[in-house]
Amino acid sequence: MRSFHLPGRSTVHGANGAAATSHPAATLAALDILRAGGTAMDAAVAAAAVLAVVEPGSTGVGGDVFALYCKGGQDEVVGYNGSGAAPAALTADKLRGAGLAEIPLTSPHAVTVPGTIEAWDRLVRDHGRKSLAEVLAPAIGYAENGYVISPRVARDWAESVDKLSANAASRDIFLPGGRAPALGEVHRQPLLAETMRAVARGGAKAFYEGAIAEDIVAALRALGGTHQLSDFAAHRGEYVKPISTEYRGHSCFQIPPNGHGITALMLLNILEGFPMASLDALSADRLHAYAEASKLAYGLRNRYVADPRQAEVPVAQLLDKAQAARWRASISMQQASDARWSEDAGIHKDTVYLTVVDRDRNVCSFINSLFHGFGSGISAPRSGVVLQNRGCGFTLKVGHPNEVAPGKRPLHTIIPGMVQRDGKVFATYGVMGGQYQPVGHAWVLGNVIDKGCDPQEALDMPRAFFVDGTYGLEEGIPEEAARELARRGHPVTRVSAPWGGGQMIQLDWRSGTYMAGSDPRKDGCALAY
Repeated sequence: MRSFHLPGRSTVHGANGAAATSHPAATLAALDILRAGGTAMDAAVAAAAVLAVVEPGSTGVGGDVFALYCKGGQDEVVGYNGSGAAPAALTADKLRGAGLAEIPLTSPHAVTVPGTIEAWDRLVRDHGRKSLAEVLAPAIGYAENGYVISPRVARDWAESVDKLSANAASRDIFLPGGRAPALGEVHRQPLLAETMRAVARGGAKAFYEGAIAEDIVAALRALGGTHQLSDFAAHRGEYVKPISTEYRGHSCFQIPPNGHGITALMLLNILEGFPMASLDALSADRLHAYAEASKLAYGLRNRYVADPRQAEVPVAQLLDKAQAARWRASISMQQASDARWSEDAGIHKDTVYLTVVDRDRNVCSFINSLFHGFGSGISAPRSGVVLQNRGCGFTLKVGHPNEVAPGKRPLHTIIPGMVQRDGKVFATYGVMGGQYQPVGHAWVLGNVIDKGCDPQEALDMPRAFFVDGTYGLEEGIPEEAARELARRGHPVTRVSAPWGGGQMIQLDWRSGTYMAGSDPRKDGCALAY
């Protein structure tokens, strides 16, 4: 339990439902849906739709979705992969022939077919009680009538001015008066409101066929993209069987590749062999173990993770406990290795994660993203859709499992998490932050299981991440630990922006109540009733 003498926030408790998101407007929308009789999935999609309006740099209808869902909290965990693929006419040879060594962040070739709307429609139909129109109503209201710019949104928006300025439609929508909206100002997206109304009336078909798809395809082709209307009409998300591992008696679930949730599971397998419960939470020993394990797990991710529809991904071998023990044995606790997993990886922080539990203990873990801030920076001028740049997750290395190819999905960084204990959901959680997410999952879950933290304490705890050859420490990491990490050979630096942001809800089956927390690194909050 936190000290009430110190700054911070308490966990949120309720018996009928709980929601945690990265923006208060989204959390409120989720609670309103729950109180009106909607399911956790209804509420999750309503919250994601609101976030697509009020956090436009982080997510949107031009992005992708992954979700985990457990009916009644003790049924089979099901997964949904709502990620889109590269256009059918895009090939690696074509890009290499144009002199490219990688896919540029703002190129039309970075735009994969958006999976968000198809996923929202399918998931509400399959797991909801409300109509899609009811679920989208709060978001449509914010887009039409306006929303107030919150602190973290204002900070992140200002960092994307150059990208938005380069595209006429994005400039018109997101830089009114030639600048990013400031904290406390009201912003509106009437074009997006009309697009969402069309989807509310016609479902996913209204987005992937007809005027909206025509607008998006025309905008991309005008910039040299290879997209066709048939790419949009052919898009379908899919239900997938989650992958999992055991960590100290807890079953930890992730979406399988093309997502990189497997990286979080590899991390947990490696870390399980260290005496984490006996190490101080912010000690050099604990931080060193996370850094060294992440170098191994991310290196394996970069080598193997791809779209299993077009590449062989050795999931069973990567999650083998005996193999994890061999990887763990290669770690020296006194000396940092010189491995650099991140030579080909970009860093970004623009995603929204949210989680909801309803009165029937239906549990939803949900993540929606544009990848980098405002995605590609390309917007469709008549529909107001800003488009993701997930195609940057591909490589152009010849023969690599993740080499870009027609109809292929890229390596994906967004990962929702869910944990069961004794066959019942123990926690639903996620940590945003692009490449950081697997470490964030392992760190926050370790804070709960190994250090006895409640959800809010687990999210509050300072973070560190080894990337680009340096170990970036948040301000709360003690200086003593930083000096010791440096002595062991870690190039240590203090980061100016925090690592990610997250949400968590724990289920107390004995009392029949929920306990929720929300990351202070974002503008959001948890609510329960």
